[in-house]
Amino acid sequence: MTGASGSGRGPSAPGPDEASSRTRRGLEAAARLVVLAAGLGLAGWVIRTLGLAPGGETGTEWVDRWIRGQGLWGEAVFILAGALAAAAGLPRQAVAFLGGYAFGAAVGVPLSLLAQLLGCATSFGWARLIGRGWAARRLEGSFGQRLRPLHDRLAARPFRATLALRLLPVGNNLLLNLLAGLSGLRLLPFLAGSAVGYLPQTLVFALLGDGVAVDRTAQFALGGVLFLVSIGLGVWLLRREPLAD
Repeated sequence: MTGASGSGRGPSAPGPDEASSRTRRGLEAAARLVVLAAGLGLAGWVIRTLGLAPGGETGTEWVDRWIRGQGLWGEAVFILAGALAAAAGLPRQAVAFLGGYAFGAAVGVPLSLLAQLLGCATSFGWARLIGRGWAARRLEGSFGQRLRPLHDRLAARPFRATLALRLLPVGNNLLLNLLAGLSGLRLLPFLAGSAVGYLPQTLVFALLGDGVAVDRTAQFALGGVLFLVSIGLGVWLLRREPLAD
């Protein structure tokens, strides 16, 4: 009788440790949603502020108002705004163009490169903070299998693979940052490969922006030539360092 009675009992109620663990996981999930919402809100504000949304002023008008002729303050504002904009998805070439327009190529290149790298690190860290565990599970699914070759190549040779991808004008800078952050890639080689890979097109678009500011036709021609050289170098590296076996 005792055994039959025992076998008919329902599942036992969760203990205090299990209940506490569930509560903690729920709070962590809620916190991640809050961070996600805050990040999306910040991205929208940055894009609107820089004139990338309908009805806003253009990027050059924003630079004329807040950055050009403002000395160190203008440089600091540019670095901060450029980093936030790059982290929110603004193409890095646009940051370089505005840097050249605001400061000239000589000063605009290092400031733009710094802003791009800060934006890269920000989106990388944001993705790692929010969704690394989620991404690890998704990489095992059907969608993850399509990203697995790229993920594995980045994980095996983060500097060289990142460098090859950054030299090409195609692809999405933000998506690569997010993938690297979600996949557990080491930050320092990823940033180093990004810095070297960013440099050629940063120089190209800073020269173009400088040419717009001072109406130098020769800088447009030089920028175009350097752009083609950077593409050729990226293609050559990809052939030597394919992204999938």
